[in-house]
Amino acid sequence: MVRFIKALALVLGALLSRGQALQLPTANRALLASGKPDEQFLVGTAGQSWESGQFGCVRSGGRQFHEGIDIRSIQKDRRGEPTDPVLAAADGTVAYVNLKAATSTYGIYVVLRHVIDHVEIHTLYAHLASVEKAVRVGQPVRAGQPIGVLGRTANTRQPITKDRAHVHFEVCFRASLNFDSWHRAHTKGARNDHGEFNGRNFLGIDPAHVLAEAAAHGPRFSLARHLAAQPETLRVLVRDPALPWARRFAGLVQTNPVASKEGVAAWEIAMAFNGAPLRLVPRSARECQGHAKIHVLSVNEANGSSHACSRLVVRRGQAWTILPKLEDILELARH
Repeated sequence: MVRFIKALALVLGALLSRGQALQLPTANRALLASGKPDEQFLVGTAGQSWESGQFGCVRSGGRQFHEGIDIRSIQKDRRGEPTDPVLAAADGTVAYVNLKAATSTYGIYVVLRHVIDHVEIHTLYAHLASVEKAVRVGQPVRAGQPIGVLGRTANTRQPITKDRAHVHFEVCFRASLNFDSWHRAHTKGARNDHGEFNGRNFLGIDPAHVLAEAAAHGPRFSLARHLAAQPETLRVLVRDPALPWARRFAGLVQTNPVASKEGVAAWEIAMAFNGAPLRLVPRSARECQGHAKIHVLSVNEANGSSHACSRLVVRRGQAWTILPKLEDILELARH
């Protein structure tokens, strides 16, 4: 009986980690008309066009990274305040709730954890007016379940005006399960009001692209395939056979018969412009050159230069040097 229960748990876990297509977190469905964001779907930052509400290097002339997308409110009360329900984008578990707007530029926000296609992923919903009472850390949520009300909360000097009311929505990887201890060791005296859910511990992917593809493909949507198809900016080799990312993002792992036969000595990681993992390949000792713990294998210069806010590596002579931002990401990946 014990063996049967364990086997059943494994089967159910596998089923729950597959077949989910992320859905829109509000009733604003303008994205689905063309599959691309526009001014009906996104709102820009103060004084800027809607394009500045997209994901990526879209602010400060391309030098500032925007980690998610800002989905426009479409429901207002008589005073012009937003009333849109904010919905869970997929089945998952409540990972974090911040009810103290003054402690974050995100204001009141919720983070949910999901496992989709054997990939641990998180979604974040920010600037909320309120959070549903049932949304507590550790509680399960279902796709489409209301988790809060869209609002305008933030601790920024410039408030979010009624006409710019939006939910800031992210789809991201959590770099480390032990961020708080890493933060204390590496940033002496620096505040960390949000523990494991500090923004430095998250690596985003484009939510609009994910949502559009998920809507187009329905149950056939695969998050792992979606990520594997994204253009990489660089590829690094990390000499850590027990790399936590390989376990937590197992759906991104590609097969390598040599490492399967000879044993895993390192992991080759294909990364997006902001350091988000796209593909993981196990490598045997025979396949690894040199002895460095971290080695840059390749850089897509065209892709990197098209993202002005990307500062992961720099060319010095004929070699690529890892910059502090990438050093931190790879330390967190192993922490």
